[in-house]
Amino acid sequence: MTIDPPLLDLADVRVIADETCILDLPALTIGAGENAAILGANGSGKSTLVKLIARQFYPHYGAQVRIFGQESWNVFDLRKLLGIVSGAMQLDFDADPPLETLDCVVSGFFASRGLWAHQHYTQAMIDAARAALEEVGASHLIGRSMASLSTGEARRVLIARALAHRPRALLLDEPCAGLDPASRHHFLAMLRDVARGGTTLLLITHHIEEILPEIDRIVMLRGGRLHRDGAKAELLTGEALTGLFGLPMTVRARGEWFDAAIEA
Repeated sequence: MTIDPPLLDLADVRVIADETCILDLPALTIGAGENAAILGANGSGKSTLVKLIARQFYPHYGAQVRIFGQESWNVFDLRKLLGIVSGAMQLDFDADPPLETLDCVVSGFFASRGLWAHQHYTQAMIDAARAALEEVGASHLIGRSMASLSTGEARRVLIARALAHRPRALLLDEPCAGLDPASRHHFLAMLRDVARGGTTLLLITHHIEEILPEIDRIVMLRGGRLHRDGAKAELLTGEALTGLFGLPMTVRARGEWFDAAIEA
């Protein structure tokens, strides 16, 4: 039986910026098909890890960064296997010139912003883009510009853009940033459907209440280093979160979800 390589396999990773080590991970492996959350406060190294995976940052000499078992990637080829969605991406698609929603999703096949005359897109790409928009409940947005959409609507379109490739996994960097409570509720329900459909989720967040029931593993970062790593039931506790955030915290389970609050 063939065993799929890990989604992420890091060893001896150090990222240096302005002569300061902002990420120091001697070892971290996330298996294929393993839904996980990277949890930590602002400045803990979460964004640096995202940029490392996205090939926007490169580690110090001697590091091992393997994604799906491979160290050297063409970014275009990597995006076919690992869709990346973040709030920062949305700003790129809101800018001028206006970009129509379906064009935004189809352009994901070319890793470009919009479609250009030299690009030869096919009916199969259009059909895949429409199917992805339908999957995330955003097909009714076809015909509108990205700049006209609400934050929640635009985030769904970007998820569809990533899913149109049928990637193995989605890397979601603070995907609920800027969403109101109702939009966040519906957005998280949509992500649960994506996970149930077989797409692996790697969620980057500092909000406990956004950790989906389908996520079983928590990786905690603090000060650019691995703080704790383990099962969700073991780490979503008052003791563990107090150590992570440096303030006394309590955790409450509500069904399959968790809430956290700072003790008064």
